[in-house]
Amino acid sequence: MFLKKFTTASAFAVLAATSANACEIGARVSIVGNEFPAIQTVGAGAQACTGGEVKTNLTSEHQTINVPGMQGNPAEYTSAIIANSSIVALMNEDVIRPLDDLVAKHGGDLSKTQLITIDGKVMAVAFMANAQHLVYRADVLEQIGVEPPKTYEDMLAAAQMIRDKGIMENPIGGAYASGWNLAQEFNNMFLGMGGEFFKAGTAEPNVNSEAGVNALNMMKSLSEFMNPDFLTHDSNATNAEYRAGNVALMNMWGSRAATLVTAEGVPQEVVDGFAIAGPMTVNGGSTPASTLWWDGWTVAKNISDEEAEATFVAMMNGIRPELMQDEEIRTQAVWLIDGYQPTEAAVGVFEAANAGTIPYPMLPYMGLLHTALGNELSDFMQGKESAEQALADVEAAYTAAAKEAGFLQ
Repeated sequence: MFLKKFTTASAFAVLAATSANACEIGARVSIVGNEFPAIQTVGAGAQACTGGEVKTNLTSEHQTINVPGMQGNPAEYTSAIIANSSIVALMNEDVIRPLDDLVAKHGGDLSKTQLITIDGKVMAVAFMANAQHLVYRADVLEQIGVEPPKTYEDMLAAAQMIRDKGIMENPIGGAYASGWNLAQEFNNMFLGMGGEFFKAGTAEPNVNSEAGVNALNMMKSLSEFMNPDFLTHDSNATNAEYRAGNVALMNMWGSRAATLVTAEGVPQEVVDGFAIAGPMTVNGGSTPASTLWWDGWTVAKNISDEEAEATFVAMMNGIRPELMQDEEIRTQAVWLIDGYQPTEAAVGVFEAANAGTIPYPMLPYMGLLHTALGNELSDFMQGKESAEQALADVEAAYTAAAKEAGFLQ
């Protein structure tokens, strides 16, 4: 596919300036995407355009509605804000259009590294980089006399000390909600264990392996220091636990960590103790147990050319360089926008890139594996079956879906 290598230079190249003129559009714009602050900023920038109605539907359920919402003719959504993983489903269903003509007309100053190109055609415009990494309470670690963990084994040892000293009963947080989140945490740990998702050069699954078993066993060990309801905790719930002072160590998205303690009502000790570090390794490996991501936007195929042009112009307004003059906006993400100067909140994502973190695989069948993982791992996490059986179930579910989709014979 593309983006096989994610170097620091390419990851943080910036978008060139967009027009400083007022944003005027001549047709409707309808945007679907995730709900975290950086995407809310992009959506608000698009809605600042005049001359046509601009609607946004920013929700944690975006991945379940973006494909159906773009399959109609005309499509309900004219743009989907996506990432490494979610663009694959849109490409597989042929619901987004090449942007080369619109880039030529309205985006001539965009950096080439931000033009997400598939089979020689620009299919998305990236505006931020992302990764999961360590977020911790520096004051709590100082209280137990340990340094921020660099490995998951160190995290477990620190969590045991925190519990033993009666500071917190469940000091580890994790977005382990059954489904997409749980699968993503497995993906991170599996790569850190040296795993390969597929057999070389094929779409055949390869997760029922020593690396897969080790990844699940580490996840189970971590869960023993989490809220007992961890299988219901997505990023929002995990962050709420941290904000409430119940969590001292967690693996969290850079896009979420940046605004973690800016919410109203966060106790002062949590604000003062908030700290960020790079992603951790596991099992003696040197590859971080994390994945690198980009977020960007697309334009629907099943809409008029007028709506497509209005959408492109509005989305460009959502990533205009003037936004980087706002200090609050600058801290929301590692922006790929001209004028962005890294903030302290960006350290985790930068460290992830510099440490050789592997990009999330952008393969047409990776989404099927991700779904199978999300559906089949909960039983193991609840102690209902072995790691080997859970992974065998994953491979069976994936294989059935991959055959139906034509990726396997």
